Amino acid sequence: MEESSETLRSVSRTKLESQWVVGFVDGEGCFDVGITPHLEMPTGFQVLPEFTVVQHERDIQILYSLKAFFGCGVVRRNHDRRMAFRVSGLKPLKARVIPFFERHPLKTKKRIDFMRFRKVVLLMERGEHLTPEGLERIRAIAAQMNTRRER
Repeated sequence: MEESSETLRSVSRTKLESQWVVGFVDGEGCFDVGITPHLEMPTGFQVLPEFTVVQHERDIQILYSLKAFFGCGVVRRNHDRRMAFRVSGLKPLKARVIPFFERHPLKTKKRIDFMRFRKVVLLMERGEHLTPEGLERIRAIAAQMNTRRER
């Protein structure tokens, strides 16, 4: 989907309010911690924390508004006609996303996922994902997130 300059201009005029963002993320957002094999990492695994909001491409403007609101992240095609706003990387998560949701708590059980996500990011900031013990601790936290799926 090509972005016209008019679409981008209208997005820049969309000012989001904090409590609206909280409600929207409560319904549409996801805090996830991926753990994938990566031979160059000391533990053989890479830990990938990511905050994501997915919408149908017809509502792409709200994803760009979220990107402007948080001042970080990317908007990319997710699959089919779905687009995603994604924030990954310790620096933007620690500087933008986590402080926002600390100041403006989520209202649903997604708050529990956020708190676990926050804990993983803080462990990573201390380098604990680079040790076997730290990786196992992160793996245990991540296994409790979202649908409590095993990893």
